[in-house]
Amino acid sequence: MPLVLAAPEAVTFDRLTYHGPPKALPAGAATEDWPRFLGPRHDLHSKETKLLKALPKGGLEAVWEVKRGTGHAPPVVAGEYLVMIHALQGREVIECLHPETGKRYWKFDYAVRMGSSFGVNDAPRSGPVIDGDLVFVVGVRGDLHCLNLKSGDLVWKKNLEKDHGPAPLFFGRGSCPLVHGDQLIVNVGGKICVGGFDKRTGKLLWSTKHNWHASYASPVPATLHGKERILVFTGGMVDPPTGGLLSIDPGNGRVDDAFSWRARMFASVNAASPVPVGNAVFVTESYTEGGALVDFAADGKASLRWKAERFGSQFTTPVAHEGYLYGVAGTGGTEIVCYEIKSGREMWRDGIDIRDARLGRASLLHVDGAFLCLGAQGTLLWLNLSPKGATISSQTQLFRAPETWGVPTVSRGLLYVNKNAFGPRLVCYDLRGK
Repeated sequence: MPLVLAAPEAVTFDRLTYHGPPKALPAGAATEDWPRFLGPRHDLHSKETKLLKALPKGGLEAVWEVKRGTGHAPPVVAGEYLVMIHALQGREVIECLHPETGKRYWKFDYAVRMGSSFGVNDAPRSGPVIDGDLVFVVGVRGDLHCLNLKSGDLVWKKNLEKDHGPAPLFFGRGSCPLVHGDQLIVNVGGKICVGGFDKRTGKLLWSTKHNWHASYASPVPATLHGKERILVFTGGMVDPPTGGLLSIDPGNGRVDDAFSWRARMFASVNAASPVPVGNAVFVTESYTEGGALVDFAADGKASLRWKAERFGSQFTTPVAHEGYLYGVAGTGGTEIVCYEIKSGREMWRDGIDIRDARLGRASLLHVDGAFLCLGAQGTLLWLNLSPKGATISSQTQLFRAPETWGVPTVSRGLLYVNKNAFGPRLVCYDLRGK
């Protein structure tokens, strides 16, 4: 293992614009890290409280912003460290910033070959994952790096495509890895479908060999009938199209069962992550099949409880909350929907009028007793969602730019959003209540 040097101090740099300090945290505010893109518990819920619920019409106050290259990967935050990845001038760039000032601790970059498919350019889509003193990042071409969080020093690296063969994907790799105990679990594709690596050394501990390939959905942990399992929603760029949900034993990589769920058309993706609910799992794709609730029996066998063709999400992972699923349905992500988990009954769907902008491929997370929604044109909304319906409690326009995709990051009352067009940048906003 390489020698880890002393942690550097955070310093200003040429792409950073600092606007001013955020408000002080309100007394008694609960805060927590956001170390992975689905949140601290992989369920798009945060325990943060005392956030700003009355969004000003003129937009939120920006604390700082950093010019960046291309990429849809959201930043992650743990303590005094924020990690982001983007592609800039032919290189994938991993940077570690101070969450409240935007000053940079370190930068790690390497050359990368980019391509395009269906008129869409490759760009980093897999967000970093912070675990203790380590950060893990999967690049577009399969470069898997483990770095020391505080110093940026390389701990170990692999190239998944060189080691295990290319994974057939439309826009490069986009599935985030999963830290599970001492393992890093990756939807690899190629010669193996899923791999469990020693997170400290990169040694391959086990592999799941299955003819389904890597997707853009990220593995999530679950407990099914008292047993720890890893849920992987697979499905790559193969013709005829194949893919679906795997329930994997993290001790050895064995598959309990495989549930086929993939669009019948070639030009499609599985990208929304699985949502465990008790001993069942919800999966969704947006092109032909829609959503499905999959029951797992005590022996690990999977069966369909219900399907909902109109609950098709292109890449927004739904939120399970108090017995109901809330998600963004449609290939263009035009409607928010609510389904009862037990029965699969559609409670409502709402095209929510957000005034002068389209909701589009929006993202949802539950925080501070409500749903925070980021629309595809940079609109931020507080929503009250329940089985009875949807209402907007507050709304503002952060900026106007298309492809504002990905779950916004919330930590310590600060909101971090990728602006992906018209001058790409990562912006930190003050979301602290008064």
